[in-house]
Amino acid sequence: MQADVIFPYRHLLGIEGLKRPHIEALLDMAEQAVEVSRQVEKKRSNLRGRTQINLFYEPSTRTQASFEIAGKRLGADVMNMSVARSSESKGETLLDTAMTLNAMRPDIIVVRHAQAGAAHLLARKVDCSVVNAGDGAHEHPTQALLDALTIRRNKGRIEGLNVAICGDILHSRVARSNIILLSALGARVRVVGPSTLAPDSLSRLGVEVHHDMKRGLAGADIIMMLRLQKERMAGALAPSAREYFHFFGLDEEKLAYAAPEALVMHPGPMNRGVEIDSGVADSARSLIREQVEMGVAVRMAVLEALAQHLPNV
Repeated sequence: MQADVIFPYRHLLGIEGLKRPHIEALLDMAEQAVEVSRQVEKKRSNLRGRTQINLFYEPSTRTQASFEIAGKRLGADVMNMSVARSSESKGETLLDTAMTLNAMRPDIIVVRHAQAGAAHLLARKVDCSVVNAGDGAHEHPTQALLDALTIRRNKGRIEGLNVAICGDILHSRVARSNIILLSALGARVRVVGPSTLAPDSLSRLGVEVHHDMKRGLAGADIIMMLRLQKERMAGALAPSAREYFHFFGLDEEKLAYAAPEALVMHPGPMNRGVEIDSGVADSARSLIREQVEMGVAVRMAVLEALAQHLPNV
């Protein structure tokens, strides 16, 4: 896999600040990675001899496994660190950990942290490339990239599509990265949810804000449902699960408000019966399983793009 447009950044810390040609270059590289992943022989040598550390301060099955598989398919030596169960519990700070890891001379560090800005701080303290795998409620750039890839493969384009992002927008790094990326690629993005989780102030991001699913889903080509992030909520910002599903959970009745060929997405993990009905999640209009496959491809593309900046001596 080789990019037609060189990705000029040493790190991937967020979608904000990326230019459209470079986003599209990553998506094009990921398209090639999809084909690699569907072959019997999946192993490549792009990162042979390189060391990749997955530094996760928050638990994650899907994202961590995806980065691990991506790195190994490109030939990297991959080490997983679940920091919440090791050094952090002994009082070691992120900067302490950064200094320790830097002394081990890794080539790429993939970091997930509960605090916004953690990936940026780490990038200033280490000599290698850093990938943000989610920092607080700030950004999750590879999730937005895999969502964009999934949409492009199924709709043939992103420009001009109506995308409705629904649910807990306030606490969602996925929503923020998707709003920035999809808007940059020409989609018309709207957010839908209760006023406590989708406040009108979100309009400053250039999106429409709706507090009613019927109006919010009207004419939508893509519906992206989000998990209620109760672990990030201070106080009761959402009603009971039953009441939330009644008003904002996606079922067949609410799906009918959208465009006839609308497709459904969810970054996972799903709370079935809370933000999405099982019948919708498992239907032919659901792209949720495909999103998981695209996650490996996008992360392969990101790792390869950053590897172009690694020293060879």
